[in-house]
Amino acid sequence: MISPLAYWVHDLSPFLIQFNESFGVRYYGLAYLLGFLGGAWLLGRFAAAGRSQLPRERITDFMVALVFGVMIGGRLGWFLLYHPTMLFSDPLSLVRVWEGGMASHGGFLGVAIALWWFSRSNKIPFLHLGDLIVACAPLGLLLGRIANFINGELWGKPSSVAWAVIFSNTGGDDVPRHPSQLYQAALEGALLLALMQWRFWRSDIVKTSPGRLSGEFMIAYAILRAIGEIFREPDASLFFGLSRGTFYSIFLVAAGAVLIALSRRSAKADASTRT
Repeated sequence: MISPLAYWVHDLSPFLIQFNESFGVRYYGLAYLLGFLGGAWLLGRFAAAGRSQLPRERITDFMVALVFGVMIGGRLGWFLLYHPTMLFSDPLSLVRVWEGGMASHGGFLGVAIALWWFSRSNKIPFLHLGDLIVACAPLGLLLGRIANFINGELWGKPSSVAWAVIFSNTGGDDVPRHPSQLYQAALEGALLLALMQWRFWRSDIVKTSPGRLSGEFMIAYAILRAIGEIFREPDASLFFGLSRGTFYSIFLVAAGAVLIALSRRSAKADASTRT
């Protein structure tokens, strides 16, 4: 048995540069910035390779729409899906973004709305835009989970594994816990990014079956999120014995299955038209 003294006590600062107790350049904000910049770079690569209907000159406008979708959807999602009572007890907390609090499922919905608006405004197929963005999104998820670890938030369940971490400085008590943020960074971030990039570059599904890659992303994310939730301390009450992250992911599986079915129907229709 490993002595508690052998475990690392989390003592990382959430600030890269700190000006006072609550204000400075935070790693969490940098994670979002780098995620958006990395996404824009990937979109440029897709356009240069002739695999994108999004013109290079519209990438900046597209990213602005996505920023609003992610930030508004993620912020509202965190309150509505995990802490709804805070909207009534402390409504101003909604705008105190420097305190953290984002929900990936809410961010997905916000992105979907932003994609719908951009698609209509620029007459670019909605499903195609969705396929482009899911090929980039895991990069942001990876960086965001790493920032969660640096912040010492969303820690895991108690554990005696050799790499357990004590998050006593951020509310985790003097109990060794799974660094579940890093597990999720590896699963939802690195692994999912590799899968999406492999599917994007090594197949023609973005061209021949628009919507399929988006559907595969939703199903894969839901599965990987559910695996990560096994090790994560629930940050809200359970639904039907499931953590909220796992419960909400069920709807992503359903949405992903619908998208894959639609992509198959579209591919069949195109094939019959050509013949």
